[in-house]
Amino acid sequence: MTETHGSADPTVVRSIAVTTDDLVSALEANRRANRHVVLRVTPPFYRRERARIHLTGGEATDYTTPQPLHFDPELFLEPTAPSYPEVDETRPDPYELETHHERHTNAVAEWRQSVRNHLRDGVVLPMRDVHHEVEVKYLG
Repeated sequence: MTETHGSADPTVVRSIAVTTDDLVSALEANRRANRHVVLRVTPPFYRRERARIHLTGGEATDYTTPQPLHFDPELFLEPTAPSYPEVDETRPDPYELETHHERHTNAVAEWRQSVRNHLRDGVVLPMRDVHHEVEVKYLG
């Protein structure tokens, strides 16, 4: 590996930077819209990398070997992280549409803030046959 050209070996990565807003958006998209959103690191690989939000599917054929690394956003959460509020959990009794909407909107806003306090300091690269942990630096 050279600092100019990088490496095909993802185990050269020592840390990844993740925008906290991207992470929270990816978590929410996967839970709300049944999408498969990941945080992606593209080759060539360097010691310090940036993971960006990415909707999987329709991958470009630009990447042969190595493939980009796709991190499930759940990997970044500690086990103590609050669960995403389900619509049924915020249902008022007696039911009133505007109240339900307001309660759910508020619950989601609270979740977006509180989940930020439950992030891991490191994650394992999503690779078979290799256990390689990297440090995570959160931006924003």
